[in-house]
Amino acid sequence: MKPVRAQPLGECVRQSLAAYFADLEGTEAQNLYPLVIGEIEKPLLEAVMHQAGGNQSRAARMLGINRNTLRKKLTQYGLS
Repeated sequence: MKPVRAQPLGECVRQSLAAYFADLEGTEAQNLYPLVIGEIEKPLLEAVMHQAGGNQSRAARMLGINRNTLRKKLTQYGLS
């Protein structure tokens, strides 16, 4: 059986935002940027840390960020 191909991440974000705006029923969105970044960043960090076997140095290299930045973000999301 051929594996099902997932939608591109950008398309998932577009669809989720369209649904979010529809749910607001015309009310203006507030603080959207931190909301979206928080929704995406935490599962990204979880997935990369899993893929890196919990090794923060390896995970930081995979993400293209400094290890101290990674540690800060892991703490921010309660993942450390």
